[in-house]
Amino acid sequence: MVKLSSSLAIREKGIYLLPNLFTLCALFFGFYAIVAGIQGRYQAAAIAIVLGLIMDSLDGRVARLTQTQTDFGADLDSLSDMVSFGVAPALVMYLWQLQHFGKMGWVVSFAYVASVALRLARFNNIAEKNASNYFRGLPCPAPAGLLAGLLWTIESWSCVWFDTVAGGWTLMAIMVSLAGLMLSSVPYYSGKKFGDGGRVPFKFVMFLVGFLLLLSLEPAGVIFAFFTSYVVYGIGAALINCCRRKVM
Repeated sequence: MVKLSSSLAIREKGIYLLPNLFTLCALFFGFYAIVAGIQGRYQAAAIAIVLGLIMDSLDGRVARLTQTQTDFGADLDSLSDMVSFGVAPALVMYLWQLQHFGKMGWVVSFAYVASVALRLARFNNIAEKNASNYFRGLPCPAPAGLLAGLLWTIESWSCVWFDTVAGGWTLMAIMVSLAGLMLSSVPYYSGKKFGDGGRVPFKFVMFLVGFLLLLSLEPAGVIFAFFTSYVVYGIGAALINCCRRKVM
């Protein structure tokens, strides 16, 4: 009788729909990016990864605003991130360029996927995820956005340089560098607490309007520039802090 009542309680508990719906949408776009990449529609694959990034940025914020954060949601989010920002960009990059490099191409792609998996595992097992407004290491959505923005820009601008051997080696170097940053201890601003109180600085509103205007004019280039700036900002801030500590 006790076992029966406890199992019924578990079934009746259920899950919160709204935040997990955003997470599932992010997972859907990640899966669609893989399908589009296999079909050779690389620009569509890049756009799908970007849409997955938007959905992923909303699920956690919605959960915090509605106070519907659960361990189930956190686990589902990690699994979604693994597909959408690990497997999807690595496979799309491999099908787009790296398959022409044989073993080296798929090894680099796998190294990227493994780095995302390790990054997510580390995040899920350290206390800083709730206590700090900074990530330890580059969060996996950022390199996925950078690679998607790069692919989208190259395809929309019909740039053929990445079709060369030098372009392929450059892409592999970028992926290896991003993988290393994900496993590093470089602090990156998370923005989790930004705007949770209901108010944001007026300067941010002005920045958002300008960003949306630029996005409407050249979405691919703006997205690539945005995520590249985020990646470089973390490296620059870490170097400045290191130099300050040495001087002091």
